[in-house]
Amino acid sequence: MQPENNKSRILFIDLIRAFAVLMMVQGHTVDTLLADRFRDTVYPAYSIWHFMRGLTAPIFMFSAGTVFTYLLKSNNLPFKENPRVIKGIKRFLLLVGIGYLLRYPTPFLVYFKDISESQWRIFFAVDALHLIGFGILITIFTLYLSDKFKVREKILLPTGAFLFFALFPLVNAVNWIEHLPAPLAAYLYNGNGSLFPIFPWVGFVLAGAALGNYLVENPGVFKSISFSGKLLGLGIIFVLVSFLGNAVQKNFNPESNFADYGPNLMIFRLGLVLVMNSIFAYFAMNLRSVPNILLNIGKNTLPIYVVHLVILYGSAWNLGFAFFYHKSLGVWTTIFAAAMMLTLMISMVQSFQFVKVFWKKKVVAVNN
Repeated sequence: MQPENNKSRILFIDLIRAFAVLMMVQGHTVDTLLADRFRDTVYPAYSIWHFMRGLTAPIFMFSAGTVFTYLLKSNNLPFKENPRVIKGIKRFLLLVGIGYLLRYPTPFLVYFKDISESQWRIFFAVDALHLIGFGILITIFTLYLSDKFKVREKILLPTGAFLFFALFPLVNAVNWIEHLPAPLAAYLYNGNGSLFPIFPWVGFVLAGAALGNYLVENPGVFKSISFSGKLLGLGIIFVLVSFLGNAVQKNFNPESNFADYGPNLMIFRLGLVLVMNSIFAYFAMNLRSVPNILLNIGKNTLPIYVVHLVILYGSAWNLGFAFFYHKSLGVWTTIFAAAMMLTLMISMVQSFQFVKVFWKKKVVAVNN
């Protein structure tokens, strides 16, 4: 994940990207298939799984912001001359386009006569791909403001992240569908079924962007134990701040719950994401390389994400496993299904690599 002119890599980012997408694959599979009677936190295994599932999306979005910003800033070019800006905008359009295609309400591209209101609502709902796409776009805009007004990125990026967290309760309290068209309202609140509205979720992308910017401004810092120590310390501080904020909130509203979707929960999750990054950074210091399979997984997060969703949930053109087995399987059957899904995704990625190598050899042979 290093810039193109540098052969070294930031190994912990490769590792955490692979970890995040594999956690997402198994998390979606288990959540889709496991029967309701087994979904009880009195079971230690389910409790741990449920807790880790809550971290999967924040890790995924945080790492997306880190990777994008690191690659953009590594060019060491002025904002207007940086080709990564245009690539980022194209990435935004691609992710949002695929996000809508996955939720397309009809198998006919231009025939919309028989679509119900609920189908339109599902189509307009904002999911992870939409969110990461807009997260990249907002990161680009933030870097543009930094360049235009000469404000340091290390100030604007974390400030932007915490604004998205802090403003979330105010934004989500508004019934946006009464003020905006449904496609726009879906980006601002979860009232119409959006899983990842930009408030608060873009905060994780911008927080990751802040780390990516830090890595560029401090070359080689990830090779020191002090780096993982700083991430660990900062993560613990955020966790403590979230508990303190929850205690203060309970003084004003005794009925408030830490598990409620609010800034304290977001800060808590961000703290744990930083702790996870510190752990990966610490163990990666002693690694000279990462197995190719993990690198390939990290490089192919988009096809893995898309293909496993189509298999599980289906699309306008196919029925997914959820149609037949939605929350109906036992524990061991679900675990087996999750293992098979992971195996299938890893095999797909390895097949991509095999075809790529074969094609390169064929091209070389033809040219010679």
